[in-house]
Amino acid sequence: MVERKIIYDDVLEYEFLFTLVPSLILKTMVKTNANLISKFETKVIVALDGLNPKQREMLDIILKSPVDELQEVMKEAYEKSHKKQYKILSEPKARPFIEKNIKELRKLVELRLKD
Repeated sequence: MVERKIIYDDVLEYEFLFTLVPSLILKTMVKTNANLISKFETKVIVALDGLNPKQREMLDIILKSPVDELQEVMKEAYEKSHKKQYKILSEPKARPFIEKNIKELRKLVELRLKD
């Protein structure tokens, strides 16, 4: 069985999430390697609890995806939409930020599944 990979159409479906944060603020968050999951833990938990099966599957795909793949999809999304948030997330210096937040999100998801 071939594992499904995240593609541009998946990003497009959830574009509102990527563009919630203005690009200038996102750039600062990336630069400081901010832990957004811990800062917004309560909101993240509420969002996790409200996911439908399709959204849970997509989250699982994202959490299992290598950061390189995620950044390639962000690069493609920027090339197609010209939204600065995608460009910021596709840059090599965003890698530690993405890794940190994916790791924290994995922990939170695991805790939620135990409850």
